[in-house]
Amino acid sequence: MRFGSRYAAALAVDALGAGLLRPFLVVYGLSVLHLSATATGLALSAGLLAGLIAVPLTGRWIDAGGGPFRSRVLPVVATLAVRVAGVGVLLAAHGVAAFSVASLLLGIGNQVWPQAHAALVATLAAPGPADAPLAAARSLRNAGLGAGALLAALAVAGGPDVLRLLAAGTAAGYGVAAVLVCTVVVPPAPLARTGRTREGRVPGMAVLVWANLPFALCFAVLEVALPVVLTEQLGASPAWSAILFAGNTVLVVALQVHLVVRLRHLSRRAVLAASGVVLAASYLGFWACGAAGAPLAALCAVAVAYTLGEILYAGSGTALVTAAAPPHRLGHALGQWQLSTGLANAAAPALLLALLDAGPGVLWPVLAGTTLLGAAAIHRRAPEVAPEVAPAAAPRPVPAVR
Repeated sequence: MRFGSRYAAALAVDALGAGLLRPFLVVYGLSVLHLSATATGLALSAGLLAGLIAVPLTGRWIDAGGGPFRSRVLPVVATLAVRVAGVGVLLAAHGVAAFSVASLLLGIGNQVWPQAHAALVATLAAPGPADAPLAAARSLRNAGLGAGALLAALAVAGGPDVLRLLAAGTAAGYGVAAVLVCTVVVPPAPLARTGRTREGRVPGMAVLVWANLPFALCFAVLEVALPVVLTEQLGASPAWSAILFAGNTVLVVALQVHLVVRLRHLSRRAVLAASGVVLAASYLGFWACGAAGAPLAALCAVAVAYTLGEILYAGSGTALVTAAAPPHRLGHALGQWQLSTGLANAAAPALLLALLDAGPGVLWPVLAGTTLLGAAAIHRRAPEVAPEVAPAAAPRPVPAVR
C-alpha cells in the first residue's frame, strides 16, 4: 500500500483491537461495572462530546511544524496512547466516576483519530493524491473492526471475566499499533498545489463543513434506525441487524478502493454530491419498505444502495478536504471536517430515535431532505479541485519505512 507496510500493519492491529471492545462498551458498563443504562449512556455520550474539544487543538498540532515526524506521526501516536490509558482506567474502574473518565479518554482518542490519521496518510501518499490510500486504509480498518467484533461476539457470552480480557486485548492492540506507527518514516512535506489562495483560505470550505452534518448521520442509520425498522415494522429477528451490519462491512471492504480508483477521473466535489443523492434515495427506500411491509429481500437491496452511498461519501469527503487544503493548513481543515462529523455522530442516536419516535414518516423524509440540501450546497459551493491522476510512466514512490 502506498502509505507503507508498517502503517498498514498498525491500522490492522489497531482496528482488530478496537473491534474487540468498542461494540461492547455498553455491555461492559452494565454487566461488569453494574451501572444503570442511563449512567452508561450518559458517560459514553459525554465522552464523545468532550472529545470534540481536542479536535481543533490537534489541528493546530498537525500544522505546528517542527518537522513532519512531529506534526504528522505524533498526533496519531497520541490518539493511540490516550485510548490505551482509557482502557487502563476502564479495567481499574469500580463505579460511574471511573467509567466516565475512561469514556472521556476513549472519546478523545476516537474523535481525534480520523483527523490525525488522514493527515498522516496524505503526507505518506505525497506527491500523489490521497484518495486511493485513504480508501485502502478505510477498507483495511473496516476489515479489522469486523474481525475483532466477530471474535468478541463469539467470546462475550463468557461473562465479565471475558469482557475484561477483551478490554486488555484492546489496550494491547492500541499499544502495538502505537509502536508500529513510531517506526514509519515520513517524507518531506509536499509543496503547495494549485487551487488555493495565497492566504491559505479555501473558498467554500465552510459550506462543505456545514453540509457535511446531514451526510455524517448516515453512519448511525445502520446501527440506530434500521434495527427499529426491522424489529418493529417488519417483525424480523434482531439477528437481521447483525446480518445487515456484516453485509455492509463486506461491501465496504470489497468495493471501497475499486470505486474510488474508478471514479478518480471525476471531481471529488461531484462524487460527494452524488453520494448525497444515493443516500437520500436509500432513505426513501427504507421508508417505503417499512410502510409497505416489504419482504426482507427488498430491504436488503435498499441496504446495498445505502452502502454504495456511504462508500462514495467516505471515499470523497476526506479526500476533497485533504486535496483542497494548503499543506500548512491541513490540520485545521481536517479539524473542521472532523468537528462536523464528530458532532453528527454524537448527536445521531438521540436525534434519529427522536425523529423515529415521531414516526417513520418523519425520520426518513427529514434525512432524505436534509441530505439532498447538503448535496446541492456541496455541488454549488464546495471547494473544487481538479482530478489528480499521476502519469502512467511515472510510478509513485513508496515511503521508506524502518
